[in-house]
Amino acid sequence: MKTIIFVAIVLTSVVAIGQPSTPPAGNAQSGKKLYERDGCWECHGWAGQGGRDGARLADTALSAAQLTRYVRKPTGAMPAYIDKVITDQELADIWTYLKSMPTPKLAKDIPLLNAIKGQP
Repeated sequence: MKTIIFVAIVLTSVVAIGQPSTPPAGNAQSGKKLYERDGCWECHGWAGQGGRDGARLADTALSAAQLTRYVRKPTGAMPAYIDKVITDQELADIWTYLKSMPTPKLAKDIPLLNAIKGQP
């Protein structure tokens, strides 16, 4: 009987560990404040457009979990941010804010660029 209980506990633990954790729901207004407060804009731009020092974040294909994973262990020049510096909830808020940004126009849809190129 003790063996059955032990096996049941071990199997339950293994199943629980194997379940992917769902990221917390985000708040775009809070995310905007955090994006500004934590200085994300310094490298990624005010509109998440990216720049010399940071990747484009607006219209990102990353999921909230992928963004969190990258912020914790980046592969590029970005410094790592542990959960004591920025929590998973705060990252979920930032991700929600990034997803709320409007998608950028295509170059062909920007009149000034067409004028520079000499197209109508």
